[in-house]
Amino acid sequence: MPVLSLRNVFRGRVIEVNVERVELPNKAVADLEIIHHPGGAAIVAINERREICLLRQFRHAAAGWLWELPAGKIDHREPPLQTAQRELEEEAGVTAASWQSLGDMVSSPGVFTEVIHLYLATGLQMAAAKPEEHEVLEVHWKPLDEAVQMACDGELRDAKSLVGIFRAAAQLR
Repeated sequence: MPVLSLRNVFRGRVIEVNVERVELPNKAVADLEIIHHPGGAAIVAINERREICLLRQFRHAAAGWLWELPAGKIDHREPPLQTAQRELEEEAGVTAASWQSLGDMVSSPGVFTEVIHLYLATGLQMAAAKPEEHEVLEVHWKPLDEAVQMACDGELRDAKSLVGIFRAAAQLR
């Protein structure tokens, strides 16, 4: 889709916001507010007892605590798998011997360019967690079936975590 003009509105540490005049496939011209994000990775880490790692994390933007998979943004254009490996160790204190792609997802494609790459991690080993200063989180291990039920019941509402858990559960049947 050709960008006819672009006006930058904001540039921060993580996102950039532009108003982009574009020609759509139907030849209509529209001014779209687009939030550019480097993307990220989320991990379904499952141990030998079929428990997955879930974080109970405080999210100011969501006005409270959420259940989430370990995840984070791509730093310095690193490959998504490297992001996943780094984030799993930093947030959950776990490394994995085996990594399998569960595909990717887009969180809000009407305004947001973020693509989140999903991974299934197995062959887990404990490591030292190194959460960032602004991360307020607790690490929990839940049976996969319980995590799926939490997703179905609406107790787990984070989109990347929902997609990752459902894809992993389908893969592990």
